[in-house]
Amino acid sequence: MNASIAGALLLIGRKLLTAFAQLLVVATLIFSVMYIMPGDPVLLLLGAESNPSPEAVASMRSQLGLDQPVLSQYFTWLWNALHLDFGNSLTNGYPVSSYVLANLPRTLELAFAAIIIATLIGVPLGIAAALKRGSMRDTVLTSIATIGISVPVYILGTLLVLIFSIKLGWLPASGYTDISRNLVEHFRKLALPALALGFGLAASIARMTRSSMLEILGRDFVRALRAKGMPERRIIWQHVLRNAAIPIVTIIGLQLGNLMGGTVLVEAMFNWPGLSTLLVGAVSARNYPLVQGAMLAIAALFIVINLAVELFYSLLDPRIRRKRS
Repeated sequence: MNASIAGALLLIGRKLLTAFAQLLVVATLIFSVMYIMPGDPVLLLLGAESNPSPEAVASMRSQLGLDQPVLSQYFTWLWNALHLDFGNSLTNGYPVSSYVLANLPRTLELAFAAIIIATLIGVPLGIAAALKRGSMRDTVLTSIATIGISVPVYILGTLLVLIFSIKLGWLPASGYTDISRNLVEHFRKLALPALALGFGLAASIARMTRSSMLEILGRDFVRALRAKGMPERRIIWQHVLRNAAIPIVTIIGLQLGNLMGGTVLVEAMFNWPGLSTLLVGAVSARNYPLVQGAMLAIAALFIVINLAVELFYSLLDPRIRRKRS
């Protein structure tokens, strides 16, 4: 087998093993939520106000498997989770996996829309600032990036609603329309939460792009290419940007992973029915199986996205692959 292929397979194997270990640790912590959160799920299910009899409580506890030793409960829950079986909701008995699978695409859509907006805004602004370092353009763009990082998402979301919904009337303030019912209305309602979530990320991406570009622009090989008479545009797009792409790709991927658990405020503010909204509602209702299922789904997404990013930028730069293999 070719040495480079063997090294790549070894790297992938190590990353997969690390991701599995991380997921196992997170799953163990999430399982502990049932014992950390206040209240008794059995009394919640039976209705504490109905004053259930001890026999009814014991029967329900046995039905849910809560009368078993903790380790037995843990391994049973972990085995079921591996088969995407997170139990049933305590409020209506519906499978938790159905709730997670129904809300997961909406959170993914919001997160990907936000990261696309952030990338389309942040990368060109970072490149423009780096190419005119120290100029007025650089100062203005850097100041905008600083403001974007500093403004909390709930303030930015409120400003966007005031401007684009109330003042101009271009976009709806909140809500959700299924894409199968009305495609245009679906994306109109997606625009404001995605922009509110993506603007701060755009500022971070712009700053990283600028610093990465400036680092590459100062290297010897760039001066050598200029001395050979290569056109500046070709130097920037074929050599500088390619070498500067690794930290940019990294921060984009990490931010996408963070978005999986960072959409709580935006989903609540714009009434977007995603995983974060589901998790908040489950915590309020002390619906433990739903809390565990939603948290595990968010954590798994975070780990998988980070794994994909690490593998991707290892492919972008063979030096990283050789160093880690």
